[in-house]
Amino acid sequence: MERNSKTHSSLLLFSFCILSSLVQIHGRKQGDVLDSLYKAKLEKLGIDTSLFEASDHHGILNSKIYHQEGLKEKDRIKRLPGQPPVKFDHYGGYVTVNESAGRAFYYYFAEGVRNKDSMPLLLWLNGGPGCSSLAYGAMQELGPFRIHSDGKTLYRNKFAWNNAANVLFLETPAGVGFSYSNTTSDYTTNGDSKTAADNYVFLLNWLERFPEYKNRDFYISGESYAGHYVPQLAHNILRNNKKANKTLINLKGIIIGNAVINDETDQSGMYEYFATHALISEETGYAIQKYCNFSPNATSQVSQCLSAAQDAGNDVSLLDIYNIYAPLCFSANLTSHPKKTNIMNVDPCGDNYVYAYLNREDVQEALHANVTKLDHDWEPCSGVIQGWGDSPSTVLPLLRELMSNGLRVWAFSGDTDGRVPVTSTRRSLSKMRLSTKSPWRPWFLGGEVGGYVQVYKGDLTFATVRGAGHQVPSYQPKRALSLISHFLDGSPLPLQ
Repeated sequence: MERNSKTHSSLLLFSFCILSSLVQIHGRKQGDVLDSLYKAKLEKLGIDTSLFEASDHHGILNSKIYHQEGLKEKDRIKRLPGQPPVKFDHYGGYVTVNESAGRAFYYYFAEGVRNKDSMPLLLWLNGGPGCSSLAYGAMQELGPFRIHSDGKTLYRNKFAWNNAANVLFLETPAGVGFSYSNTTSDYTTNGDSKTAADNYVFLLNWLERFPEYKNRDFYISGESYAGHYVPQLAHNILRNNKKANKTLINLKGIIIGNAVINDETDQSGMYEYFATHALISEETGYAIQKYCNFSPNATSQVSQCLSAAQDAGNDVSLLDIYNIYAPLCFSANLTSHPKKTNIMNVDPCGDNYVYAYLNREDVQEALHANVTKLDHDWEPCSGVIQGWGDSPSTVLPLLRELMSNGLRVWAFSGDTDGRVPVTSTRRSLSKMRLSTKSPWRPWFLGGEVGGYVQVYKGDLTFATVRGAGHQVPSYQPKRALSLISHFLDGSPLPLQ
């Protein structure tokens, strides 16, 4: 899987131009970092991805299992500041992935609310690249708590995914969140294959620390640029299980949401979404589809394309592109007393609450985080990582590989996301030319349509979540819990 960024430069250029203005308006989010990645690809030519050689290149088969005895109990979180009482155990701490480099990843782990001994193990990864699974997954999406507007206290998420699984959140790679390296060059040599390799080493060592999960059914989930992280990690697991001739990690399936999986169709689908949702004019949408070349082989774009793309960027610049119907945050200030909360209504200023909470010294102490006293604040998306190396234009071959090895593969889309929208995922999956096993139909929850679903031969399921943005569990927590529960059970999404 080779990709030369030079041949893709003009497409990336106008994609970046359209969305770059959103960074100043809404702050640094997963999609914003994705745009920065596109910009970096313009500046660095001739990237060699070598994805399928990642495992051997980074020495996974010879990776060291470090001493883990007694560390699990040290990682147990007694109580977080401002935390309501809970009946499950949760843990936080560091796992060394490269001792000589001083590279360690921070994790947060919430065991199942009930029946933890029979529940599967689920890893959640956020994207970026360079964004924190603690910031988004754990604290704003599917974790057991949400943070009040005072930045000091927590409230329960009754639709947390540890109702369905034992859930592990990982800040990856080094430089993201609390994860760090004592080798400065680690912050400038990141890329997909190195991240997948380190994530694999993390898992091997984490399972030594929590040996009761070694043989447990294991699933990987994530969103946005984790559309790369998830299948690449799964690929490494399969490869090393085969080379070891035994099950080192009991991987059963993956599920990815609003995921970057095929650049060409991800980009064209984004503009299709803008046009079909009345965000840009018919003339602009028509011009983009007529004049813009979304192929990875495109070496230039004609002026009509670039002009139309700029018009589209102007049209969407005042929206929250991650949920085109969501309100905006107009104040970065915390409140002296917590605002009234409703888990079904997202607070658009939630990023500010998370930033304030996780930068408190007492919170970090309770989480067993920032033990090395980093020279920078904890950030939801890393400002430490400089550039991104290998990033293949497609991971569709990896999805095929996982399917051919009997893994359960699901992709889902929140249907109000404009950054990696449902139209992008539909176009991308269509490139796989899969036969339909179960045709497009609505699925239901509580007597209402929760979204739509289609199942393809080879055990790939594509589902939408109605009324959800880029971070599906934030906007539709109840529907998201139903989705993950059926995925883990291997059961179809419910009929009315």
